[in-house]
Amino acid sequence: MEKLLSSRSNLQSLSEKYIFPEKIRPGKVAIALCESIPVIDLGDIAGQNRANIAQEILKASQEFGFFQVINHGVSKELMNDTMSVFNEVFEMPAEDLADIYSEDPNRSCRLFTSGSPYANEDVHYWRDFLRHPCHPDLDACIQQWPEKPTRYRQVVGNYSTEVMKLASGILELITEGLGLESGYFGGDVRGLQVFKDGEWIDVGPVPNAFVINIGYQLQIISNNKLKGAEHRAVTNSKDARTSAAFFVSPSRDSIVEPARELIKAGNRPLYRAFEFTEFFSNYMNEKGNSEVVLEPFKLQA
Repeated sequence: MEKLLSSRSNLQSLSEKYIFPEKIRPGKVAIALCESIPVIDLGDIAGQNRANIAQEILKASQEFGFFQVINHGVSKELMNDTMSVFNEVFEMPAEDLADIYSEDPNRSCRLFTSGSPYANEDVHYWRDFLRHPCHPDLDACIQQWPEKPTRYRQVVGNYSTEVMKLASGILELITEGLGLESGYFGGDVRGLQVFKDGEWIDVGPVPNAFVINIGYQLQIISNNKLKGAEHRAVTNSKDARTSAAFFVSPSRDSIVEPARELIKAGNRPLYRAFEFTEFFSNYMNEKGNSEVVLEPFKLQA
């Protein structure tokens, strides 16, 4: 518990354990151009503009691996309510935080700090995080969630339902953009940055928008037609930043491989087939290092 940043209200100096080597610090290399990350309007997703929206998503996924969406169907009130209840979690008394704090990486719902395992880190991340499952069985997952704040389960449950609908809709648009069979895929503080063309780019927050990260699984399934972008979050000395990440991942025993419809004459598969649990273990061991995390799954020419 004493490791949690949210329990250190009277810090006067920064421990050296949180200071990264100068060569890998963010510094001032980011390009502060929020308009450089595509913002896609989903308002006509069910109308005549659907095919164009699918192509916009495909283009953004190929060039950046990131994009933002507006008019997505998730209400502003629900988004604000969810961020509010997340902030309430980290403001709870120490005795309430102790109920959900755990250093066991296998615990499905846990509050922790930095990365994992904490004791083996040379440098710690300046973050606390609460992690728990939401799907595929939301009702069962909710029973593992924090009981405090009292409205947490209801608010975050409603949010999870709406965001899953949005994620499924975007996956279907990606399916259409790639030409695959339908159903193939069963805050305002700056800090998120995307690596593109050798430079870090700030993802400026668009009010009430969702930031979509394509991720490595879609890069593999699309046989490199889409891009899983390297990204990071940076701290600042003035403002706290709360982010709500919603991961859409295969089940651990799912087989992941390039879609066979995309492997045609002259287009060889670039990755071997593997169980998602193998990828996940490698990803955690490599701490998400984009330079090496895909190497064990690539096929040699």
